[in-house]
Amino acid sequence: MTKILLTGMTGQVGGELARALAPLGKLVIPERSRCDLSRPEALSALVDEVRPSVIVNAAAYTAVDKAETEVDLAMTINGDAPRELAIAARRHGALMVHFSTDYVFDGRKLAAYDEDDQPNPLNSYGRSKLVGEDAVRTAGGDYLIFRTSWVYGAHGNNFLRTILRLAEERDQLWIVADQAGAPTAASLIADTTAMTLDRDLVRRKSGDFESDTFHLTASGKTTWHGFASAIVAGARKRGQALRCRDIIPISTAEYPLPAVRPAHSSLSCKRLELRYGTKLPNWETGLAQALEEYFHV
Repeated sequence: MTKILLTGMTGQVGGELARALAPLGKLVIPERSRCDLSRPEALSALVDEVRPSVIVNAAAYTAVDKAETEVDLAMTINGDAPRELAIAARRHGALMVHFSTDYVFDGRKLAAYDEDDQPNPLNSYGRSKLVGEDAVRTAGGDYLIFRTSWVYGAHGNNFLRTILRLAEERDQLWIVADQAGAPTAASLIADTTAMTLDRDLVRRKSGDFESDTFHLTASGKTTWHGFASAIVAGARKRGQALRCRDIIPISTAEYPLPAVRPAHSSLSCKRLELRYGTKLPNWETGLAQALEEYFHV
């Protein structure tokens, strides 16, 4: 039986992965005390104990602005820990599955980024995630790296839940309208990961597996202002009485944050679609599903 070691179960993507990966084999989900990515030196012993055939690393430091001051901690969790996991995976002949971000790019390309475009992160978080990517690739074992973007869901701390809360409390919302990307539901990331892993486990057995990096986001794109407007409209469509009456577009310069964000971070998913024969749904489809789940919990 396939044994899958999953990290980051308490996060948005990790929680969805625990659901989506369950049919593929025996899931091992260690408590944080046994799988603390801020202590990478302890991860090798954990892998030696579990002896998994797959490691799915969904744990990460994701506080983008805080990473500007907690540079070392972000690099330890996002860079050093994946390196230790990937090295241990190679030692056990395990497949390493790792998640990265659109923030490895600088946002200056007007078209969607391909996997082979040159990364150039603008902030500490993006730099730490790029180091993690490179560490997984150079460890020498089999791997799958998935870059995603603008992750949200019905659970956890994310943009969707924040907008719904603020729309109940305020008459007006001011939302950045000059950053574009693809809002991607955690459930889509998890379900797609499970599908790819199911197929690649068969490929590994037959000797046809090839390690690679893939972009995994919903199709289409919008701005944060467009996303917020769609969230509020979707909530009202589902009978929610919200106080907010106006969602006002503003520029990034009008809402300065410690970490610089890319202005355009759309990712092309053609490589994933070609390899696995799947078309990822539009971001609006994922939002509708997340709102249904949110209001029916």
